[in-house]
Amino acid sequence: MLELLAVLSASAAAGFRLALPLLLIGLLYGESLWSQVPILSHMNPSFVLGVLVVWSLFEIFASKNRAGQRLLQTVQLVFSPIVGVIIGVAIARITTKPEWLVWLLGATGGVLALVLQLVQTGWIYRLRQVPVWMIFAQDALCIALVFFAFDAPTQGGLIAMLLLWLAIRSSKEWHQWYTQQSGSRKQARPRDYKQDPD
Repeated sequence: MLELLAVLSASAAAGFRLALPLLLIGLLYGESLWSQVPILSHMNPSFVLGVLVVWSLFEIFASKNRAGQRLLQTVQLVFSPIVGVIIGVAIARITTKPEWLVWLLGATGGVLALVLQLVQTGWIYRLRQVPVWMIFAQDALCIALVFFAFDAPTQGGLIAMLLLWLAIRSSKEWHQWYTQQSGSRKQARPRDYKQDPD
């Protein structure tokens, strides 16, 4: 059970940022853990570290303006499930022996990362500009979830499940707002009568 909570915690971090969780794992938890990371462990460590540092800085600074947010959302939407699986497999390999279970936990982490990213994308397009304080909160939460995955997996997993619940509830609210844009004229095709166009 602790393995699942640790995987959820680390994979939830991948739902906010792509490179930052991997960079933290590589810098703080050493070669023994990095050797468990699929794909990246087979590449030149200096090259991987350089790419992760550059992309982490880009994520941190580009997320603070509207154009950067749109670009990042597109990239993160595509790669968040992949990074979620990579991180989930790396965490699961530390404590779980059967390889099929490792990949099952990794796939669960990838799905969680994708769900969190999809809901964030919906809110960015609804709000058009995410407040800067919320971006800083995402960065802080991403870092905290990585630390929780190793040092307090129960708390990290509970935070990840709370985020999943908020994402599901938020997506329902977003869908309800979207369908109400048409008023009572045509609920079956809300895009035809939207008051606030995309």
